[in-house]
Amino acid sequence: MMSLKNRAKATAKNIEGKVQEGVGDSLRDSYAARTKDGNTQAIATASRVEVLAKLYLESAPAEISDTTIAQLCDWLWSEFQNTPLNIEFSWYERYNSPAEMFADIQQNHLWVSAENYDTTLGINPIYNFIFQAVHDDDHYRTDSDFSLEGEIATYNATAKRAPSLEIQKIIYSESVLRSAANLFLGHPPIAKIVFP
Repeated sequence: MMSLKNRAKATAKNIEGKVQEGVGDSLRDSYAARTKDGNTQAIATASRVEVLAKLYLESAPAEISDTTIAQLCDWLWSEFQNTPLNIEFSWYERYNSPAEMFADIQQNHLWVSAENYDTTLGINPIYNFIFQAVHDDDHYRTDSDFSLEGEIATYNATAKRAPSLEIQKIIYSESVLRSAANLFLGHPPIAKIVFP
C-alpha cells in the first residue's frame, strides 16, 4: 500500500505531467490571470495552488471513523473554551480582508460566516462554527492572510495543537486543500474531507 506522502507525490507528478502536455492549460491560465502578476513567484504559487487544488478536487471523500469524529468534537470544544473572543454567527457579515478581521479580533470579537461551514462530517453544526472560529483566530495569531501561504501558516499553527494525525489530516483538508481549490476555481468547491 502506497503511503499518503508517496501517493501525494505521485498525484502531483501526474498532474504536472498532464499540465505539461497541455491538459488543464486553460484552468492554469485562468488562475494565473487572477494572480495579477506575471512574475516568477506568482507563477510558482499558481502552480502550487493548482497541484493542491487538484488533489482536493480529484480525491474521493475520506472515510472518518466515529472515534475520530468524537475526538475532533472534544478537541474543538476545548479549543473553543480557550478562545478569548466573543464569537458570533452571521449569515451576512463577511470579512473582506485579513486586516478587517484582525481589527475585529483585537476588539475581542469575531464574526463566523455560515458560508464557510463544512457539512461533510455529519456533526452538529456548532462544531463547524467552532472550527471556523479557531481557524480564523489562528490567522490572527500567525498574522496570516488568505493566500495559500497564509492558509499553510494557519494550518501549521492549528495542527500543532491537534490531538492526533487523523485530526491533522482533517485540518489539512479543510485549511489547505479546500482553500487551494477555492483559489484555483475562484469560488468555493463542493465541501468534502479528503486524504489524498
